[in-house]
Amino acid sequence: MNVIEAIAAWTRAQTGFSDTARERARLAIVDTLACLYAGRRDFSALAVRAAGEMYLRHGGRARVIGGGRAPAAIAAFINGTSAHAIDYDDNFGPGMSHASAVLVPALLAVADELDAGGGQLIDAYLIGLQAQAFIGAGVGPAHYTAGWHGTSTVGCIGTAAGVAWLMGLDQDGIARALSNAVSFASGIKGQFGTPIKPLHAGWAARNAVDAAVLAQQGMRGRIDILEAPQGFGEMFGGAAPAGWDIPAILGTRLHSIDGVGVMPKRHPCCGSTHMIVDTLSDLREAHDFTDADVVSVETLVGIANRRNLAYTVPENEMQARFSMHYCVDTWLRHGALSVQDFTPARVARQSDPARLARVSMRAYSAQQEAAVPAGDKLPHRVTLTLRDGRRLEAERRLAKGSNAEPFSEGERRQKFIDCCTDLDHAAALFDGLKNLGNARDLGALEALMMG
Repeated sequence: MNVIEAIAAWTRAQTGFSDTARERARLAIVDTLACLYAGRRDFSALAVRAAGEMYLRHGGRARVIGGGRAPAAIAAFINGTSAHAIDYDDNFGPGMSHASAVLVPALLAVADELDAGGGQLIDAYLIGLQAQAFIGAGVGPAHYTAGWHGTSTVGCIGTAAGVAWLMGLDQDGIARALSNAVSFASGIKGQFGTPIKPLHAGWAARNAVDAAVLAQQGMRGRIDILEAPQGFGEMFGGAAPAGWDIPAILGTRLHSIDGVGVMPKRHPCCGSTHMIVDTLSDLREAHDFTDADVVSVETLVGIANRRNLAYTVPENEMQARFSMHYCVDTWLRHGALSVQDFTPARVARQSDPARLARVSMRAYSAQQEAAVPAGDKLPHRVTLTLRDGRRLEAERRLAKGSNAEPFSEGERRQKFIDCCTDLDHAAALFDGLKNLGNARDLGALEALMMG
């Protein structure tokens, strides 16, 4: 049995997930819907919608954010781009991906075509998420460090399994969908800080749908394409691909969502900044200092994180989301980062080179990262120098939002309302989605999707 066959076999063997896993999936779906709504007017989302206008005119069954319907693949493309547009959507460590920004738009589009209910949506999400974890484990962190955007590579392939399951494909059909999706996987991190980055999530969602639809028609590639010569592992695995453990895949009982889980974002910017910003918050809780007290902020992050954050003095809102200097300085100004801090006017006003020069960033060495045991990670560290001579130091291994330090119900609710600030009855919608798993259909999302 090869890797794809093992993933397909695991997928078809699932007879039900724990209540905890299903509730965590529901929370991730609700969080993604809020991000999808908040991103609908971003340039990238509007450009993709305009490009798909022909499909919207002809219609379809899948709902598109902002109103209208389209074929499932096109709806997934538009909605996936919108879900990732302002970089407020969750992270998933095992997949090195913004997992939900691909999964939710792809599955929602297919669910609309099939008239599927909320319970089916949640189960398909859990299938696709675990498939992303399986794919990510084989290439390992070297894939991401090499410059591949896991959202549009690992995310595309894993999501295809969830879509194929939702469509009712058998084990061989799911295997065909996974193989098809490998040939669609793409997306490089050199595009971070540009409108193409959100497009990666949209393309991945669309490609996952197309991979499953083609599999339904019998289209197939090599079923061993993950581990084959010139396959995904060899071509995308970076300097040290981890390889796949087939018995471990077949024997998986504890879902990844019950481990580190998906990590919703506390801040609307690149996740590579989050442990640093949360560490600053920890320091402010423990010590009394203000923005005016800070002389310098030294940050230490991983190699891939430093490479993600390419903009010292950002020129626009996209670059600001990928600027450690901007995010740290803005947090020092306000004690928080909001969606409004990443508008063109606010970025122009707050990108003061003299202030941003207080912030520095360096990365661990390749040797330090190589010495870390498998499954572990180095902490991100902050050293603050204050005008009174104090040096404050702290570190974090996880950002707030992980299973180890989850958001409260109030924090989740507030984020949803903030993202949907101009949506009538946003709070009531948030409360109503607590029953998503029991919903016979997804009609409750109509007001949100109409915008």
